[in-house]
Amino acid sequence: MDAIVKKLMREAGRTYAEEAGITLKDQPGALFKLLVLTNLMSARISAEIALSAARELFGAGGGTPRGMARLSWQERVDALGRGHYVRYDESTATRLGEMAEAVQDKYGGDLRRLPIEAGRDPGRAAELLREFKGIGPTGVDIFCREAQSVWPWLRPYFDAQARKGADRLGLPTAPKRLADEVPDKDLGRFAAALVRAARDKKLAGSVTS
Repeated sequence: MDAIVKKLMREAGRTYAEEAGITLKDQPGALFKLLVLTNLMSARISAEIALSAARELFGAGGGTPRGMARLSWQERVDALGRGHYVRYDESTATRLGEMAEAVQDKYGGDLRRLPIEAGRDPGRAAELLREFKGIGPTGVDIFCREAQSVWPWLRPYFDAQARKGADRLGLPTAPKRLADEVPDKDLGRFAAALVRAARDKKLAGSVTS
């Protein structure tokens, strides 16, 4: 493994799901939590605030489709407020309720059915993810970048932000070449670390110094 990659993984090699307290597994609860986090991170708001809001929502009982749907709109607004997600709190509270209902209606509350529906094709999976309000191309990238940890058929998934981070660190930018830098099980963490390097010049400087 390249020395820069080793240092990057040591300093920033954790997924955003891990930071939100999600133990990512190919299980309904964990995948729904990742979808919630994706929705929150898709807005023009800092990752730290999105992570904090996700933790508050999960603590309030919104960690499953049924639990999120059972929360009142005001309870969702209040949880977002405690996470300082105040700029988009009202529209997001509505969107999260609709998303929870959509997961229940289309997938029976179990997002493990999405790969089956998509035929394990990343392009088709992207289309299905965009059916959820609030998730556009950026959200698709966030979800797939993290989900590759448990859905091997998405690998390697390095979106534009991750490739920007790789370029900043002087690493290859082609996804297949980047994938050769770490074991398959670490691809999600590596991609997240590259995104952090793209967003944080100080981190990138520390890793390359």
